[in-house]
Amino acid sequence: MGLNITQKIFKKHLVEGDLVAGEPIAIKVDQTLTQDATGTMAYLQFEAMKVPRVKTKLSVSYVDHNTLQTDYRNMDDHIYLQSVAAKYGIYFSRPGNGICHQVHLERFGVPGQVLLGSDSHTPTQGGIGMISIGAGGLDVALAMAGKPFYLNMPKVLNVKLKGKLKPWVAGKDIILEVLRRLTVKGGVGKVIEYSGSGIKKLSIPERATITNMGAELGATTSIFPSDDETKKFLTAQKRPKSWSRLEADKGAKYDEQITIDLSKLEPLVAQPHMPDRVTEIKKLKKIKVNQVAVGSCTNSSYRDLMTVAKALKGKTIHPDVSMGVSPGSKQVFDMISQNGALADIVASGARILESACGPCIGMGFAPTSKGVSVRSFNRNFVGRSGTKDAGVYLVSPETAVATALKGVLTDPRKLAKTAPKIAWPKSFTINDNMIIRPTKKKTKVVRGPNIKPLPISEPLSTSLSGEVLLKTQDNVTTDHIMPAGARILPLRSNVPAISEFVFEGIDPTFPERAKKAGGGFVIGGQNYGQGSSREHAALAPMYLGVKAVIVKSFARIHRANLINFGILPLTFVNEKDYGKIEQGDKLSLSLGGLKSDTLILKNKSKGIDIEVAHGLAERAKDIVKAGGALGYARQS
Repeated sequence: MGLNITQKIFKKHLVEGDLVAGEPIAIKVDQTLTQDATGTMAYLQFEAMKVPRVKTKLSVSYVDHNTLQTDYRNMDDHIYLQSVAAKYGIYFSRPGNGICHQVHLERFGVPGQVLLGSDSHTPTQGGIGMISIGAGGLDVALAMAGKPFYLNMPKVLNVKLKGKLKPWVAGKDIILEVLRRLTVKGGVGKVIEYSGSGIKKLSIPERATITNMGAELGATTSIFPSDDETKKFLTAQKRPKSWSRLEADKGAKYDEQITIDLSKLEPLVAQPHMPDRVTEIKKLKKIKVNQVAVGSCTNSSYRDLMTVAKALKGKTIHPDVSMGVSPGSKQVFDMISQNGALADIVASGARILESACGPCIGMGFAPTSKGVSVRSFNRNFVGRSGTKDAGVYLVSPETAVATALKGVLTDPRKLAKTAPKIAWPKSFTINDNMIIRPTKKKTKVVRGPNIKPLPISEPLSTSLSGEVLLKTQDNVTTDHIMPAGARILPLRSNVPAISEFVFEGIDPTFPERAKKAGGGFVIGGQNYGQGSSREHAALAPMYLGVKAVIVKSFARIHRANLINFGILPLTFVNEKDYGKIEQGDKLSLSLGGLKSDTLILKNKSKGIDIEVAHGLAERAKDIVKAGGALGYARQS
């Protein structure tokens, strides 16, 4: 039987288990990636393992999130990260070099290899044929220490693309269509593998946009073949030796399949406040817009910004709109500076923002109160932009620039019949002077006063008891649990301080109540913990004494993070039982060593028993019993 691309890479990297969907496996990791918002904690964890040097083929530490240096804290973290990189053999991408996923695509990604990154949009590298998976920082730290990555073998969902995109319709519209069909939880437990004649006309930046937003499906990762288009991209990046052909065998089998006719796609938009609230722009009534942003790891490539520049050339942004543009990397910035595109963007009245994540994570360029912001980003969760009552719409760069010119959400086909044609450069400008290569010189790690010791959870008790501290609804995101933004992100290396903001957007009294109660339980609905890979959404609740989270279903990365920090993840055997628990109820749970797959949760306040399941493999049980992965590693 022929193998698909996913099976080929997993088979080559398999360390434990069998490639049977749903079964536990372990895979060898070739590369790791961290960014500064998650990296400080990941490297504190790596240091705790007492490993003298990283054991991967390549590890890269990027600074792209906390670049708004309003005081010493972010800068202190960056100095810490740079010194850790020097000591342990890690490449260091300095502030200003660009967004991790864009830079990694340009300079480090290798088809056929496995990348583990402490950022949920790590699957961007699937655009060049890598298995690239987002994970919590602790999993990445373990990979740097030479340990395999454990997961359940995903199903493989084949998205077959046929036909050709019409003018003004972009790769972003493809992934928005997939989100419309599958929803934000439709990819859970799956790899999305793209195939079909339609991929041949898609550039690497378009493919990377699609795999990037596979994270919004809840997918383990997404992947394209490594073909002639991949070779052209890597050759233009002066990395031809990194390329190898990687395609599915003829007759390859898939667990599921959908087909999309690209010729029938139209410009799409994801409406507030979820990436799957997708519809055709032409179906919406005229929506007045206050702000437009182009950039993020999703749409900040050379192709994207050249498209924007050509559409803006000789025109002026609508007087009621503030437009910001973030080049995804120094390479992109250099090239649009040299060819005059940057001048066209600036002349139009658009603002040039730093080559960083910026507005996507609420780090500056926030919308006006009750405003409408149209963005070429990947997430539009409530408050993520920095303005809680703003409405954020997700679109392609083509739609974004049309909207900026017209002042209302605009179908880009109204600009002209012919879309801008972007000539692909024979070679990109290569200047890696913002990447510090590792040496073998002895280096002392520098720690600022905001970097606090890593909290360690206690081993799991034989029983748990406490009150329900919070009951939440479906699709609670990690932004709900542990917000980002310029005010909170500087606290990522200070767990006691950042824990004061847990569930701030849902119930700002949560931290105080949790501490007063001595911890307790959190109840949730479907797809609990979707969104970012930020392990602080597990680490900070653990610090506050949360003992178990009981939900209808979990997002993959967040469930893994809960396990890694010794919080018991439980699901209702009967989802209707969700309605039998209220905030403030007193619960107790006898664990019995987790020998049984199901447990009886006693709601003492209501005098009823509720069946819950943990679904833990043997290794995961041992991790939770040890109080988390660090405790488990010390026992091993």
